[in-house]
Amino acid sequence: MALYEHVFLARQDLAQAQVDALAEMATKIVEDNAGKVVKTETWGLRSLAYKIAKNRKAHYVMLELDAPAGVVAELERQVQINEDIIRYMTVKVDALEAGPSVMMRKGERDGRRRDREGGDRPRRDRDGFDGE
Repeated sequence: MALYEHVFLARQDLAQAQVDALAEMATKIVEDNAGKVVKTETWGLRSLAYKIAKNRKAHYVMLELDAPAGVVAELERQVQINEDIIRYMTVKVDALEAGPSVMMRKGERDGRRRDREGGDRPRRDRDGFDGE
């Protein structure tokens, strides 16, 4: 079986429970057709680069799949029908990522950056002089 990453964007006005139900629906479709969902990640409500169907934000969800191509075709067909999902993308990958994805690690990286900013480095004013 082939390995895939499937990401979909759900409407901004959905509750988190409804987004989780959409992920469960996708999982059920894959498992009913002899596939396997290896990992599910909810990336949360994020701003879009541009409006899509009058939405400025969307709930992002990623599924890592181990399934034959026919299962992916059925999943995409069902997602196209669902009006709560505004965009989706499925990508075939050589290997699934171990541990959290890059999107999940981004929060950890930002936290470390904030810790560094408050460090021992002296602050300079607009003219380039130390504040002392």
